[in-house]
Amino acid sequence: VMSTRNTLTAARHIVVEGPIGVGKTSLARRLGAHLDAHLHLEQPELNPFLSRFYQDQQRYALQTQLFFLCQRIDKLRELSQADLLTRPVIADFLLEKDSLFALLTLSEDDYGLYRQICEHLSPQAAPPDLVIYLQAKPETLIARVRRRGIDMERSIGDAYLTRLAESYMHFFHNYNAAPVMVVNSENINFVDSDDDFQLLVKRIEAMRGHREYFNRGE
Repeated sequence: VMSTRNTLTAARHIVVEGPIGVGKTSLARRLGAHLDAHLHLEQPELNPFLSRFYQDQQRYALQTQLFFLCQRIDKLRELSQADLLTRPVIADFLLEKDSLFALLTLSEDDYGLYRQICEHLSPQAAPPDLVIYLQAKPETLIARVRRRGIDMERSIGDAYLTRLAESYMHFFHNYNAAPVMVVNSENINFVDSDDDFQLLVKRIEAMRGHREYFNRGE
């Protein structure tokens, strides 16, 4: 993908990732419309344990995690059957993010069980052609989550969102399975501003290296 061709249109499988509240699903939808791509989105609202997890993480972490693991594997099976030659696919999750959340939320014993189940299911996912990783400071994520006012998210603690943002930074610091465009989302509004969205698109189109950074100044 990282040739002299347009990186964005050459990619057949693009993933937009980042912590809760950073705008990954919104950007995936805009890119999907821009590229006439098939959208491959997570459906957290279908997880019956998630709202209970936000209220009592210790008690509901394993059930929440296993439901997401199964959902993500099912979605990857759908993806493997998709015809990537006719239309590109844009997703708002990497399968590897599952273990990021497991490490963050599970006790040692539960994590051991989770790893066993993972190994038995042995999910295999081809790496995407391009990952767009959206970053924001924890206080920005906290403000955005509070502002959007989704019922089940009302009980998410600030400390959890902070640890999640830090876990994502660590995860992507070590991630090299696919080219990554790291986007600081603090000073760019790709949801409401066409100019900002086009600016981001141009930066991705011009990408040539395996890892690049887009940080728009104040």
